[in-house]
Amino acid sequence: MSEKEILSHTKRIERRSKIITKIIDRLYLIRFILFFTGFGWLILLPWNGLSRRAWIDENALQPGHVNVDWNWGDVQIADTKLALLEDLWNRNASSVERANFIKSQFQEYGLASNTQFYTFGTPSENITGNNAYGVYRAQRTSGMEAIVIAASWVSRQQEGANLQPNLRGIATVLSLASSLKRRPVWAKDLIFLVSDSYLDGAHAWLSAYHGDIQQNLHAEPLLHPEPQGVIWTALVLDYPGHSFSHLGLFFEGTNARLPNQDLSNSAWVISHSMGVPWVLYDHKDEDAFRVPSALSEIFGHDMNEYSRRARNIVRHLSYQAVGEPSGVHGLFHKYRIDAVTLYALPARGPHGFYSLGRVVESLLRTSNNLLERLHASFFFYLFTAPGEFAEFARYLPPVIILGLA
Repeated sequence: MSEKEILSHTKRIERRSKIITKIIDRLYLIRFILFFTGFGWLILLPWNGLSRRAWIDENALQPGHVNVDWNWGDVQIADTKLALLEDLWNRNASSVERANFIKSQFQEYGLASNTQFYTFGTPSENITGNNAYGVYRAQRTSGMEAIVIAASWVSRQQEGANLQPNLRGIATVLSLASSLKRRPVWAKDLIFLVSDSYLDGAHAWLSAYHGDIQQNLHAEPLLHPEPQGVIWTALVLDYPGHSFSHLGLFFEGTNARLPNQDLSNSAWVISHSMGVPWVLYDHKDEDAFRVPSALSEIFGHDMNEYSRRARNIVRHLSYQAVGEPSGVHGLFHKYRIDAVTLYALPARGPHGFYSLGRVVESLLRTSNNLLERLHASFFFYLFTAPGEFAEFARYLPPVIILGLA
């Protein structure tokens, strides 16, 4: 190496040393700037300027483009089944009796049906229960794919220490089983599941369906009928009140898994087209924190809208942080099944079985159109408002900036 090259190399090293020294000397200032930028970006996430309007990526779905057949006759069937379910619940019928009742109802409709007993072993006690399920075999296909319509006996809504039953959700499933099997349009098997308790029944059923072995779980195999199709999508119904004002969407799964956004977007499009108000979770606008109007005038922005969006983001992140599912649907995500829960917010009206049945049938018909698993839309997103979301590229940078700080 010549003397000139050595001198040039020495100067480069000196310049780098000066730059590194200046960075170290200003490290606290740089960290403050990074923290300020990262937290500032996070604070701006609820601003509607960072959200995008939801759209459908998968062209095969075509949500809301079919005429649904759910009618007032199906509502009458749901009312009849509800009366029988209320009798079972009010007289404190055993888990076995309730499961056998659901099985008999499916068999009345000509569905292959059975029950499943399971036991969870815990350090304090053994948890037992009985699931019931019925299978409708698609007439036009080989039965290699399936859609699940599910409801648990216990609702996610709890008043004090009393468990709230999901009787209307189950009644809707029973009436759907009667209605949907009469339509020769299905390209996938339909599996109707009524799971015991809240989460443990569906967990036991899914474990048996997929041959998943768990040391502290004993679940009977699913025989006669033995479901054989790969489940692509699942829809869980939670309807604890007498009627409802809005349909709420719960979509978070175990270990922060999310369903493909096309499924949630399809549910929103269908609900909106049928005149059923749509919210995220169980968040009503009137329950949100009211921001003084003076702040809206100062910032030149509707701060009440900002408050509602911030509440949705915080609720979403709370589920993501702990890795717990926000409903029964979250158990399906482990098996690469796109699933959501439709939660009917209890109210004095104006919606009931008729509105819910129409939305559910249309969403099932939409899922029935799929030629392959949902894959075109996002798997990482933040819903900020009904029909609006912040995509991955909008909320990941502040996290990276805070990590650098």
